[in-house]
Amino acid sequence: MQLVEDRRDSELPGLRNRARFTLHSGGARGAEAAFGEMAERYGLAEITFSFEGHTNRVRSRGLRMLTDSELRAGDVSLRYVSHRLKRVFPEDPQVNKVLQSIWHQIKPCQQVFVIGSIQQDGTVRGGTGWGAELARRWKCELNVFDQVQSQWFKWENQEWKPSKPVIKSPRFAGTGTKHLESAGLKAIEDLYERSFGSQD
Repeated sequence: MQLVEDRRDSELPGLRNRARFTLHSGGARGAEAAFGEMAERYGLAEITFSFEGHTNRVRSRGLRMLTDSELRAGDVSLRYVSHRLKRVFPEDPQVNKVLQSIWHQIKPCQQVFVIGSIQQDGTVRGGTGWGAELARRWKCELNVFDQVQSQWFKWENQEWKPSKPVIKSPRFAGTGTKHLESAGLKAIEDLYERSFGSQD
């Protein structure tokens, strides 16, 4: 009986048990805030990872303040991040804590959704790119909505392929640029509707 219920839950958005799903995010203005707002509207749980002194956070629903020791679990050399993403990140404690908190957002998730732009070298622009890089490293399903191309892309077989994603995993991450455009916002709204049906 349970197997039948699980199959229906995955195939029919309107019948899915939304309480099973939890958004992981940093609650920052822009894409992350939009992911959180939509999760709240649809009745999904939300964990907002943050830390003392995080000035860009605008959401507090499901707030999870990370201690210094927890942040260190996601410690990474800024030199290494700069090398992986092929751009320079400043040696700044605040930047380091943001990258550490991204580690906590992505680690428990099976799916990662990003709003941003894909660069010529295949990386995602900005600090958001670190979340995408972690998703690739941990072999999560990774979908990026490129605001320049107005298209979702999925990382598959070492390349980006056009996609039309659906939220399937109980734990998923929603992150992205603080410069959210109307196309990016609509992409988030459509993602939730495809995944869970109407908001009612």
